[in-house]
Amino acid sequence: MKINILLCDTFPGLLPEYIPSYTSMFTKLFSSVSEDVTFDEFRTFEGELPEKLSPEDIYLITGCNQSAYAQLPWIENLLEWIKRAARQHTKLVGICFGHQAICLALGGDVKRYPGGWGMGIRESEIDDDDMKRFFPNEKLSLLYNHHDQVTALPHDAVCLASSEFCHYDAVRIGNHILTFQGHPEYVPEYEQHLLEYHSEGEDPQVIDAAWRSIEQKKHLGKEVARFILHFFK
Repeated sequence: MKINILLCDTFPGLLPEYIPSYTSMFTKLFSSVSEDVTFDEFRTFEGELPEKLSPEDIYLITGCNQSAYAQLPWIENLLEWIKRAARQHTKLVGICFGHQAICLALGGDVKRYPGGWGMGIRESEIDDDDMKRFFPNEKLSLLYNHHDQVTALPHDAVCLASSEFCHYDAVRIGNHILTFQGHPEYVPEYEQHLLEYHSEGEDPQVIDAAWRSIEQKKHLGKEVARFILHFFK
């Protein structure tokens, strides 16, 4: 199975030396749970999008520092591409910004959350029997880093996991679209790096709570990767 990574940001200045690129976080994650996955990259933030869509491939839309509703040409082109891909029942995965972009493109809504920054490890209640088999205690537990949230789903979307902070933490549309607000590709050390060096202007109580959550809870990124591959098989 090939995963086409639609890279929406390179996060210049935010990656520590031990992470060579943002794309490498995804390739390392999926390679750790399957030997049968190959990868391709499209620099979507520079306007590059796949023209020919294979029904066998997965197309994964990554995180980004921009908002899905930002009126930038490359984002507007991405939203139109998502609509076309969805009409063809292309296998789509959205992560954080990608989750929001897919939902927005297909009729949902995305807004900046007035409750503040979502950071650290958050647990969400899973409401899907198939998904529950992949997660201990029937909870989705992931690293998060977001201000925006999906506030309304496309009409044919189903919420798979929800929390008090973010109602739509995981979403499914049919059997060809799967999205997550959290970051399965992150590792706890990277989240701690962001908290230590890139959290200027954020609420100190939120930062302290995020540190504690990383120390006390388990990030289940590999479980999400396994579920994604299972979902599309």
